[in-house]
Amino acid sequence: MSGESGLTRRDLALRAAAAGPLLLPWAARGAPAPSARITVAVIGLGAMGSGHLAYCLGDRSVQLLALCDVDRVRRDDGMRTVAAFYGAQGATSVKPYNDYRDILARSDIDAVLIATPDHWHTPISVHAAQAGKDVYCEKPISMNIAEGRRLVNVMREHARVFQTGTQYRSITTIRNVVRFVRRGGLGKVKHAFTLWSRTEGSFTPVSYPLPAEPVPDGLDWDLWVGPAPWRPYNSRFHRNPVPGVVPWAFCEDFGVASITWHHSHAADVAQYALGVEETGPVEIIHPSSNRFPTLTFRYANGTLLHLVEDWGMVKNSYNAVPADSRLEGNFGALYVGERGWVTSMYGSGRLEGAPESLFEEMEMPRHEAGWGQDHHGNWLECIRTRNRTRTDGELGHRSASLGHLAHIAYKLQRSLKWDPVREVFPADPEANRLCSRAMREPWRL
Repeated sequence: MSGESGLTRRDLALRAAAAGPLLLPWAARGAPAPSARITVAVIGLGAMGSGHLAYCLGDRSVQLLALCDVDRVRRDDGMRTVAAFYGAQGATSVKPYNDYRDILARSDIDAVLIATPDHWHTPISVHAAQAGKDVYCEKPISMNIAEGRRLVNVMREHARVFQTGTQYRSITTIRNVVRFVRRGGLGKVKHAFTLWSRTEGSFTPVSYPLPAEPVPDGLDWDLWVGPAPWRPYNSRFHRNPVPGVVPWAFCEDFGVASITWHHSHAADVAQYALGVEETGPVEIIHPSSNRFPTLTFRYANGTLLHLVEDWGMVKNSYNAVPADSRLEGNFGALYVGERGWVTSMYGSGRLEGAPESLFEEMEMPRHEAGWGQDHHGNWLECIRTRNRTRTDGELGHRSASLGHLAHIAYKLQRSLKWDPVREVFPADPEANRLCSRAMREPWRL
């Protein structure tokens, strides 16, 4: 199928693939009656939002009713995509908006997909739930630990279906590895490793003044900044149109750097494999303690999760795997147990591990990462059944929190004790103050 301008499903698939693994479902689902479709809106039309838009256009069980972005250029581009697929007449059923609150006020919209900058994830999710909408929100779901807990509580209070955009949880082969580790296939896991990248030389987002530039025509900069501390427009925060992915993530006012880029995906998969996805570490060990070469999380069962800048550190700094081991990929982790080691990484071709018999036990002789189950489809199915999604608010919160804990330890330059039940640093007011931040007036959760 294609619209008047010839935009085909293949074109949409390519757009979605460029933005991320959205797992398009066209071959899997038929077209239900319009009255049975889930009505949705897409909020945020940057790199990831364009992928979500492509998904909604391609899924026959979805009826797209609205688009939202504070940038008129992106809104117009989104509407052209809609017109190309639906045709000019069909596109009239989709309305563009500058302010997400106008979408939430509509009673005919069931659910929203949120792909804004990080600082808007929790506020829009919370406001959507309070308006009776189900929510799919890109990761990470929060800018700090208190925000994430607030989101979880509101979703529960309003009985909303929530899915975090950690699509790697839905890759079949990754799930196979995770289940294998979780069920004791490696024996006791002593060490796990995942990547943590620097941001302009720092392990945390940075905060320094950038010169004010003219706001591009059609961009509502005040609403873009929203609840974050005020900063004048600078093209480093927002490019019009954006040439790459999340240009704002380096700045601590708008994003959370490594947590945004890959760590939320990795934390989700790693904690799931270790069986601690609904709790957290009890200690964050800073490298200044000289206990480990890099920042390390210790869980109550003794398992250690180490953050490394590159996979070579697993071999050279920790001597955890043989020097000739092939380790590549961003989204996942490496697990070392009593029976051997295995990776759960996407983006590098084969999964790796030793001995080879581990893959025979997992029935994965070719080690392929591959694709698999539909992450958006899981969300839509749960909207119909009201069941729990694969990465609901609690799981998204715990994954984001792991990164927030790392940021706090890096900011304070010291090790920390953490109570994952109460979600506090015991007897440490300095660290606890970093678990939340004030919002710019008049925004509230």
